[in-house]
Amino acid sequence: WVLYNRYMTIDAQIQAEFTKAAQARANNNEGQARVCARRAAGIAIREYLARQGIRPLSTSAYDLLNLLKDDPLLSSDLKLIIDHLTLRVTEEFKLPVNADLVTEARTLCNELLK
Repeated sequence: WVLYNRYMTIDAQIQAEFTKAAQARANNNEGQARVCARRAAGIAIREYLARQGIRPLSTSAYDLLNLLKDDPLLSSDLKLIIDHLTLRVTEEFKLPVNADLVTEARTLCNELLK
């Protein structure tokens, strides 16, 4: 992963995750699409924090999303997206809300990397 990370731009890494998410959806694997969406968000969050001089202890996308929940610079809309991205699925592996995590993750990435 380090080699993958070192030789690809942030945008390329994020786009690769969204491409994998689209492939997962095409294969009716919504769970994998959500994982890819979270990973894309994690890449954007790491870059967002790095631009602020913050080096988080964890590289986990889930941990980074939780870290960002308290960021006073983020709009309530972005905080809602972060909430959706950190929701646990039900026993039927469905989200407890009606949300498209891939689309929401893309919005989050775009806003964080402006």
